[in-house]
Amino acid sequence: MSSIFISGGAAGIGRATAVRFLAEGWTVGVYDVDAAALESMQAEHSAVITGRLDVRDPASWEAALADFTRHTGGTLDILDNNAGVLVGGDLADITPEQVKFQIDVNVLGVTYGAQAAYKYLKAAGKSHLVNLCSASAIYGQPGIATYSATKFYISGLTEALDLEWEKDGIRVVAIWPLWAKTALAETDATKSIKTLGVNITPEQVADQIWHATHPGLMVVPRVHYSVGRATTVLANSSRLAPRAVVRAINKFIAQ
Repeated sequence: MSSIFISGGAAGIGRATAVRFLAEGWTVGVYDVDAAALESMQAEHSAVITGRLDVRDPASWEAALADFTRHTGGTLDILDNNAGVLVGGDLADITPEQVKFQIDVNVLGVTYGAQAAYKYLKAAGKSHLVNLCSASAIYGQPGIATYSATKFYISGLTEALDLEWEKDGIRVVAIWPLWAKTALAETDATKSIKTLGVNITPEQVADQIWHATHPGLMVVPRVHYSVGRATTVLANSSRLAPRAVVRAINKFIAQ
């Protein structure tokens, strides 16, 4: 049976992804720091394998993956690097601790997860590493500058590992939602929420993760997957338009 491990999977997009893959008959591991959310997940979906994971700690990653793969016969087909945090506010107004928290979870956590999962994904062959990116990495976003910058890192890491791990049979993809109806969108520090709205559901993101990891026959390898029409339009315009135009568009959206 195929298996997927989801970091930060007890709520929001991670939870929706777990439910989506469960419905397809997969063995699903949901690991999180939120004990109450894990308990709720287990109560609603008894087939889910749950456990604690602090993505900021490499040892926690090693222990969590070892625990999950004991239930799968040692195999892992997909690591979904879902865990992420956002602290809204201008950079001058948030604390150094809040800056560090976002970088530790969104940058180090994803990188540690990739490192820890590599041996399992390589052994499985035709496996996937899924990284949750964000439309905030299309162009740097005021009000969430640190968060936005961490997602630029995720985009670059995804592209690098897609090339680096291709020889090992591991496909690496990035999922690019705009604001989704999760706790991350509850900040009022960024004007883009008011301008663009919150129109994407966690279930839509989960569906895109499913399709990204089941692409069928691809003539040209694909790495980036937008979620929602607005994200696709913004991403395409950023590639085609002069940077001054892209800046102006994002200034309007954000201010």
